[in-house]
Amino acid sequence: GAPADAAVQNAGVNALATTVRGGTNTSAAVSTTAAAAVPLAAVSRLETGATPLSINHQGLFAATTISFNLAPGEALGNATTAINRAVEGLHLPLDVHGSFQGTAKVYQESLADEPVLIATALLAIYIVLGILYESYVHPVTILSTLPSAGVGALLALMLFHVPFSIMALIGVLLLIGIVKKNAIMMVDVAIASERQGMTPDEAIFHACLLRFRPIMMTTLVALFSALPLAFGIGEGAEIRVPLGISIVGGLIVSQILTLYTTPVVYLYLEELRRWFNVRLGQSPDLALPDLQGETP
Repeated sequence: GAPADAAVQNAGVNALATTVRGGTNTSAAVSTTAAAAVPLAAVSRLETGATPLSINHQGLFAATTISFNLAPGEALGNATTAINRAVEGLHLPLDVHGSFQGTAKVYQESLADEPVLIATALLAIYIVLGILYESYVHPVTILSTLPSAGVGALLALMLFHVPFSIMALIGVLLLIGIVKKNAIMMVDVAIASERQGMTPDEAIFHACLLRFRPIMMTTLVALFSALPLAFGIGEGAEIRVPLGISIVGGLIVSQILTLYTTPVVYLYLEELRRWFNVRLGQSPDLALPDLQGETP
């Protein structure tokens, strides 16, 4: 009859299902006994409430976005610092964490790249100057003028209550190329004078007297050229003012200090160079290079 045929068919299906690669499966594929249903209320409850229409995710985690605006006269760096301080005071659980997105994220990424950018620029300058003067120490004499320019730029920004922004950083990078020309003028003449038989003291003193006027002329030209940026008004002035103030402040401080510090650094490094040459068995004096590539 029909029940017998259904039982035979069910047994055949079970036998076929249990025959899996040598009969390793011994369970029945289709249940032939009545199973008791579990009510949904035993494992859950039904209630009415307000839920979001959608849940935003960032990667694999649920996320929510909190936007903020800057107060007038406040910098983005100050805002991110205040937000981080407020989040630390909340003592959030370990599985809750936050991060900046949009403009704030770009700002943090740019700050992270600043040390690498400045170090790369200084390394390139050192290599070029080392090739130019055929020396390992005198490029350091030229680079010694850069800290005074950076200090002057920061002091000027603090004096006028201007935040250190990306444009101010660009101004500091421009100062690297403007300020080091003072030391280049003096070191170039001093090395040439030493090769003509002068002592280091006489050579650097002669270089300071000979290059004082061109140093003052070039510095004043760059300084007065940056004044319209520093005191500019109108559309886009908030971008130009930090650039101009950093350049003007760096030039003023570096011009005052480098005229005194560069000769001192030159003499100390020249003594160091002579000491190393004596230890290596070489002549401490600077040799005059021959145009044919031979040193007399």
